[in-house]
Formats: sequence, C-alpha cells, structure tokens
Amino acid sequence: MAAVTDVQAPLGEALEPRLYLDPELIELEQERIFERTWQLIGHVSALPGPGSYTTGFAGSQPVLVLRDEANSLRAYRNVCRHRGSCLLSGSGQCKGAIRCRYHGWTYKFDGTLIGAPEALQFGKRLDKPALGLMPARVEELCGLIFVNLDPDAVPLAELVGDLPGRLARYRIGELEPFAPGGGTQPANWKVVAENYLEGYHIPIAHPGLMRMLDYKHYDTELHEHYAWIDAPLRDKPSSNRLERLYAQLVTPMPGLTEADRRTWHYVFIYPNTTIDLYPDQVNTWQMLPDGVGRTRDVFASYRSTHSGPRTRAVQWINQRVNTLVLDEDIDLVGNVQLGLRTRGYRCGPLSRRESAVAWFADRVRADLAEAL
Repeated sequence: MAAVTDVQAPLGEALEPRLYLDPELIELEQERIFERTWQLIGHVSALPGPGSYTTGFAGSQPVLVLRDEANSLRAYRNVCRHRGSCLLSGSGQCKGAIRCRYHGWTYKFDGTLIGAPEALQFGKRLDKPALGLMPARVEELCGLIFVNLDPDAVPLAELVGDLPGRLARYRIGELEPFAPGGGTQPANWKVVAENYLEGYHIPIAHPGLMRMLDYKHYDTELHEHYAWIDAPLRDKPSSNRLERLYAQLVTPMPGLTEADRRTWHYVFIYPNTTIDLYPDQVNTWQMLPDGVGRTRDVFASYRSTHSGPRTRAVQWINQRVNTLVLDEDIDLVGNVQLGLRTRGYRCGPLSRRESAVAWFADRVRADLAEAL
C-alpha cells in the first residue's frame, strides 16, 4: 500500500459547495459512507472481560460492542427487535445476558433472543431465531475498537496496511483513558475533516502552533485509506511560556524514542476518525454528522499508567494548547460553512499543502458517485 509521493502529480478538485449544503445528501452519506466504513467506537479498556460492553455510533446508527463468554468481541446494532428501544447506553457490565430496559426482552451475548416477558400474550410462539440482534463487523486496531455495519466490508486490517506497525510503539492498548470530551462545530462534517487534513492555514490562523511547529517540514503522506501527517517541533523555544514549558518538560512515553519527543504525528482514517500521536499522550476524535451544517465531536485521550506529576503537568499543557487550537478551528469552519452558501461560488485551486483535501474529496466523490 504505497504512499502518494509524486509532488508533481496533478491534484484533484475540492468538493463542490452543494455537497456541504444539500439536506438531501445527509441520508445518502449515512448509507454510502458511514454504514460502509469502519467507525471508531472506543478503547479496549472499556471491555475488560466477558459481559463488558460499550456503545457508540456509526454515523447516525447506534451500535454496541461487548465481549462474549469466550472473551471475543461481538458488535450489534444497538436496538431491541421488539419496539426499537436502544438496548444499552454508555459502558458497563451485563450480568449474563443483554436485557432491554423497556419490555425486558433478553438476548444471549451471541445475539440470540432467549426470553420475552409474558410470551403467551403474543398469540403464537415467538420465532426467537428470527428475532435475534442485528450483527455488525468488529475489529481491534492497536487497542482501538472499530465497527462496520456492512457485512461484506473488507477487514480493517487489510485496508490500513502498515498502519498497525507504525502505531505499535505507542502501545495504545496499554494506555489508560483520561479527559474525555465532546462538543459540536458549526459546519458540515466534511468541512471539519478537510480543516484537519491541511496545514496550509497554520501560519495565518494558529499562532500557537506556528510558534511550536517547524512549518517548513510539516509533511502529509497519503495512502489509500489513511493519511499520515508529521508535525515536527521547532528547535527554537517558543515565546509563549506554556508552549516553552511543554517542549522543555515533555518526556516520551514507554516505548517511544527521542525522535518521537520532537514530533507530533496525526493520523486520519477515512472518513471521520483521527488518532493524534504525541510523546506524552494519544488522542482520538470521531467526527459525526449532526444535520447538514453541524458536526458532533467525540474526543478521548489516553496516557501511560505510569504518568507522574511532571508528565501530568505536560499533558495538561498539551490539552490546553489543543483546546485553544480547537477554538480557533471552530471559528474557521463556521466561517467556511457560511461562505459556502454564496451563490455562484466554486472552490479555487488547491495548494500542494492541501493534497489531503484533494484525496478526501476524491474519496467522497467515489462513495457518492452513483447518486451524483
């Protein structure tokens, strides 16, 4: 799975404005993108043993993941086959079976319906084999749990090629969660994704990042199903006290090298999952469409279980710096969403620093091709 390395190769065009504005595309994207791609659900720490479960979303679709009696991962659409109630919420432990909190229909961990209160009231014998839970595909990638609602989906491990090897030294599965978060952004999810995928706006819009990062060596490497971004830190100390303290105090997590201490790496797995690799922590972000002009964010952070006071202070600085960047980005994407409504507007040419925007646009167009 070779990276795109020819800097002279012609870039594709950005998406046309209507793809960010048309309400009729919302369900189409759900069906052709989010229900056919691998969607991040969470971290293996939420599933420590048999009966443990966690819930999340594949686009708009509620899903649940649990460990069965053999400690294997299983995933289902999070819906009772009786009247449509979501079966479980959050994360927790099932006591031997999955029981709907609405009418008490009960399922084995393999999805089989095993009980319904007052079953004789249904007038005939329930066809329990036909009323089992609706399954989904599930895989673990370096300690992160992904699901896919398409039963014929290509395995995630095949799609991402060498990515597990590149993530291995971060030992994500051994890290502990801290500082979960979430929120919304006032823009279409594709605007949010494209903003993440390019560093061209950093010198103008992110003064903090510009002080910290060696922009000339900010580099994007494109693969078929994921993008890898290297963001090396400057040798020159930042003029900002917090940023300067971060560079001085940060210590690589176990398994990382001195080179990792000097570089931030960003991973974007198509269509809407990011993994941010820092020397002191790993952050994930799932971008979920919430209507045509809003995106719901699900953030999670993970750190070594051996993080001492100094490292925790560094992690706080990291979170603080990135919160400021997020606030700047929220303003930027909201402004883009507003501008896209301009009648007669079409996107101009893309810079080489926006190669991942072109890559993303090509992927979206391919997924929606039949309808477009």
